[in-house]
Amino acid sequence: MREFSDRPVSQAVIEHLIAAAGSAPSGSNKQPWQFVAVQDPEIKRRIREAAEAEERNFYAGRANPEWLEDLAPLGTDADKPFLETAPWLVIVFKQLRNLESENGSDQVYYVNESVGIAVGMFLAAAQFAGLATLTHTPSPMKFLTGILDRPEHERAFMVIPVGHPAEGSTPPDIRRKPLEAIMRVDLDQRPNEDEPARPLPSSMPPPHDA
Repeated sequence: MREFSDRPVSQAVIEHLIAAAGSAPSGSNKQPWQFVAVQDPEIKRRIREAAEAEERNFYAGRANPEWLEDLAPLGTDADKPFLETAPWLVIVFKQLRNLESENGSDQVYYVNESVGIAVGMFLAAAQFAGLATLTHTPSPMKFLTGILDRPEHERAFMVIPVGHPAEGSTPPDIRRKPLEAIMRVDLDQRPNEDEPARPLPSSMPPPHDA
């Protein structure tokens, strides 16, 4: 979802989503992540301005023609109003060192895989709560370290706007690959070839703060 309402979402809900993400497995249980939840309008404005500066460079030349062609059906451009409109921005940082002595040495392992799993759990928890999200990765994202005053051993991994969809908005008309295209059983057998796959639920429960 790229069009958000400014309808409030309670901090308690965001805390539950981050707690769910924090339960993710990680390499040697180092839990190499930090979630910075931003609701302050001024901080969101600064993030939007810096992100749009990087996005303008991206669309003006950093992305090759094939990349821009692939993005066209999604209707994206350098303008990112959702970074200010969504009631919350959750910025996920990956940690390149472990500074918590009770968690072993300062080494971390499988950082991208670990943080990626945590992000996936965050997104699933937000959807279950009836909220909309967007995975936003302006590149480079070093500006987030300065704006959010994060330490040197952390690197921005993803920006996730969280909130309710704007009234009348719809996500892009995209399709997911069917189960038989992404799953194999043993060597080459497709799943349940003799019976159709059950449809996924079409609706989610309302958010906890609705």
